[in-house]
Amino acid sequence: MKKRVLVSIAHPDDEVLGCGGTIAKHIGQGDEVFCIAMTDGVGARMLKKNTRVINERKKAALNASKKLGFEWLYDCCENFPDNGLDSIKLLDIIRVIEKAKKKINPHIVYTHDFNDLNIDHKLVSDATMTAFRPHEGEICESIFAIEIPSASDYGAYKNSLNFSPNHYVDISKTWTKKFNALKCYREEMKKYPNSRSVKGLEILAKYRGTQVGMHKAEAFKVLRQLSRK
Repeated sequence: MKKRVLVSIAHPDDEVLGCGGTIAKHIGQGDEVFCIAMTDGVGARMLKKNTRVINERKKAALNASKKLGFEWLYDCCENFPDNGLDSIKLLDIIRVIEKAKKKINPHIVYTHDFNDLNIDHKLVSDATMTAFRPHEGEICESIFAIEIPSASDYGAYKNSLNFSPNHYVDISKTWTKKFNALKCYREEMKKYPNSRSVKGLEILAKYRGTQVGMHKAEAFKVLRQLSRK
């Protein structure tokens, strides 16, 4: 059975960093994948609004979607303040995600880990879980938290809760597609040995793979898993 997949994230680029190889794998299996982002992903680093920079990020996001094969739900994306979602009512974020939920009725959802260092990630995680709170007849069967280098690996200082995955996806055959999508966000990529460098991400994929006997893998935390059979 083909699945509908929703990726609910804070910033455009999180989808590739956290689950780009998995998205490509879903597409290869015939699933439909849709993404929503809550911010433009660049506003926090500008002293005043720069339309050119914002448009460049939008173009990068669109190019990345073409590389991986997913679709942006632009009518469900928002322009909330980048790295400032704590200035927005949580209910407003929830309503955006509920709109996307109503539109595509996904079977599988990927979102952020609540323990990430980035405040936007925390709030999108919380809002996504609230938007997909259980109801009778709920079709959503799986919700996974994605791993974002420099956010998931730096968040443990507060509560010693490292990102501890319990679900792995083999991306050995889709790493090249993830790599090509990462190049669309070249302005976001850092120099090695930063964990957000392309080499750093490949090392992470290999490390996660070695944990479960694969060449390369993306790792996730199961936030909710339902079985109706």
